[in-house]
Amino acid sequence: MSRAESHPIKARKVNFDLSNSPAHWLPDDVFSSHLVNGINLLLPAGELWFCRVYNKALPHVTDPQLKEDVIGFIRQEGIHAQAHRRGEAWLRDQGYDVDKFRRRIDWLFEILLGEKPLGLSFLKNTLLEKQWLVLRVGIIAAIEHFTGLLGDWCMNSDSWDKGDPVVADLFRWHLAEEVEHRTVAFDLYEHMCQSKPGFYLSRQAVMALVFPIFVYVITEGGRSLAGQDSDPAGQKIAQQNLLRQLIQIERTGRRNGNVPTVSFVLERTLRWVSPWFHPISEGDTEQALAYIARSPAATAGASAS
Repeated sequence: MSRAESHPIKARKVNFDLSNSPAHWLPDDVFSSHLVNGINLLLPAGELWFCRVYNKALPHVTDPQLKEDVIGFIRQEGIHAQAHRRGEAWLRDQGYDVDKFRRRIDWLFEILLGEKPLGLSFLKNTLLEKQWLVLRVGIIAAIEHFTGLLGDWCMNSDSWDKGDPVVADLFRWHLAEEVEHRTVAFDLYEHMCQSKPGFYLSRQAVMALVFPIFVYVITEGGRSLAGQDSDPAGQKIAQQNLLRQLIQIERTGRRNGNVPTVSFVLERTLRWVSPWFHPISEGDTEQALAYIARSPAATAGASAS
């Protein structure tokens, strides 16, 4: 049985206007602005890939409640992808070349993690095709662990209050919905694994694979934007290697709270190792729903529809 909390996961239309929002939307913090902005380049392709994988997984779901949760998840992620595609267009309008990094992300999700990874045809075998599907469901579960913990961080932080309200609301609304549906990916992965010992071991292996890739693409997205910035602070960011970027994330998070610290992310990720881990305890659904109820973008979307 699904262990999601008993409320329907539903897609919500949003309406927001970024035309007057600056790229440096967090005052006096070029680094955090670019780091968060870079997520707009990652999410559209990633979340549409989530939808494709989950649509293939749906026929294998035998739990009625879990199936409803998965359908709600797919619909939410589809709207997230649309919203961040608008965020991507906003950055392009600000003069940033977003296509170079986007091509790398498209390759990751469409070629490497697609139906025929790297064009290989061995997955025509039914058993291998099922295992490839389960592996990708597991990858999504690991990624959703990060989006859920980032959502929990965001719901308990007021640091973005001093930033541009439209950009802040775009990310807060999205992260609130990540908290809302934080159990779905984990429950689906567990449902599709054949044994509890196998589920535990495989999810540890998947996390070991996903964690470094997740860290790399998040930091690289911000660095790709910073390198195009005429501000000297942006050029300095672009010259940092991964280790220097992680150190700056830690220092920035401790100094102004505009980004979660690396130590926070590590501490929350270590919880995944426990055999008793479940994401139901990793956030507060009512807190997330309360933010969604007052989100300007979600409120405007509901009024428009």
